[in-house]
Amino acid sequence: MKTIRDILSDLWSLGGGDPSALDTVTLTGSEPILPSTFRVGAASQVTIAAAGLAAAEIWKARSGQSQGLSVDMTHAAVECRSERYLRVDDKPPPPAWDAIAGVYKTGDGRFVRLHTNFPHHRDNVCKVLACKPERDDVQRALMQWKGEDFETAAYAGGCVVSMMRSHDEWMATDQAKALDHLPLIQIEKIGDAPRRPWPMGDRPLSGLRVLDLSRVIAGPVAGRTWAAHGADVMLISSPNLPSIPWLVIDTGRGKLSASADLKTEAGRDTLRSLLASADVFFQGYRPQSIAALGFSPEDVAQVSPGIVYVSLCAYGHAGPWAGRRGFDSLVQTSTGFNEAEGRAAGTAGPKELPMQILDHATGYLMAFGAMMARLRQSREGGSWHVKVSLAQTGRWLWSLGRLEDGLSAADLPMDQVLPFLQQSPSGFGALQDVRHAAIMSATPAFWERPAVPLGSSAPVWPSRSR
Repeated sequence: MKTIRDILSDLWSLGGGDPSALDTVTLTGSEPILPSTFRVGAASQVTIAAAGLAAAEIWKARSGQSQGLSVDMTHAAVECRSERYLRVDDKPPPPAWDAIAGVYKTGDGRFVRLHTNFPHHRDNVCKVLACKPERDDVQRALMQWKGEDFETAAYAGGCVVSMMRSHDEWMATDQAKALDHLPLIQIEKIGDAPRRPWPMGDRPLSGLRVLDLSRVIAGPVAGRTWAAHGADVMLISSPNLPSIPWLVIDTGRGKLSASADLKTEAGRDTLRSLLASADVFFQGYRPQSIAALGFSPEDVAQVSPGIVYVSLCAYGHAGPWAGRRGFDSLVQTSTGFNEAEGRAAGTAGPKELPMQILDHATGYLMAFGAMMARLRQSREGGSWHVKVSLAQTGRWLWSLGRLEDGLSAADLPMDQVLPFLQQSPSGFGALQDVRHAAIMSATPAFWERPAVPLGSSAPVWPSRSR
């Protein structure tokens, strides 16, 4: 089984990093951190460390100054479930799931998971099943279906669901086979452009402009990470799309938040005007959806030559499921994690990982990939495309090996969590939230801007020195 430092070294090499930079990193803590047979603590620590090290390398490129980086595994694990520890005016999170979300049995004895937190997804499930939005009705309807038949019909009907598979079953699918040849992160040059100079500033990402067109956890975590190192991050949301308020608060720290309805010409014009001077474009749309709106990687590179365009998807950028909607909980179910944890725990049904690690780790991998691409842009010029997916992150997590007694670990008591929490103001009230786990010796990470409600900011970039 690889050590934490070996895992970081492999990831750093994949991103094209200078091996000598690894000498500046201190990693503390040991596994298991949370009850799981999977190395969720390692995944938390390594992905946060990789993004922090990339920020340090950018600072070195800008200032000539090296610095030390330290990441504690417990702190990293706490940050990878930051939404759990958020408090607003001392109030805990509301229930995380819609009333009919969760796990059900089908008529052939399989398990399926429904994600119905957005109203249109819930309505589509009820339409496919011809049932009321009540758990008993949903369960009765599902007993008339075979698991895989329902999964296929539900996706065709605009639902977001998954059938629980074992890892072997997942690896036998055409989708898993399509991902076999793909790396964890893809960083590709997609066009010619002059090198962009670094703007003035006293933080690693000062003056760099990031458009964040993502929702829920993974993409927003990437934007939050760039903001922690000083970037001007502008979240773009449509007034017509649903959101999960608690996640908006937690992942909105450090960001501006503007509205643009990309289904209108005015909204598309607003985005194009922002793009003209943007450095990074994060997006979590399905490929055909973003292209239909006129913002494919090639479209964006024409508007902003030298851009770093980052694409996030659920099941991978190749294969028959490349266009499928998905969330962390569903990818865990589809790819074997829930079945494996359940079997290790001696239960017949699915058992979830102790955090949404596919989401959070993928978010830090997005941030890392974008920083490494921006470094290459400063040296080589060009426009760049970075690709990540929840399924590829899952494949990487599986490759790290299993912890035989991992489920015997205790969950983190609050006295171990408290040192990593801070108090901060916001547009929602007084927050208790998780500090960033990448501790930088010369340029400490922090969020300069408070979280604000969606659409609070004008769609105009703050001025910069050059």
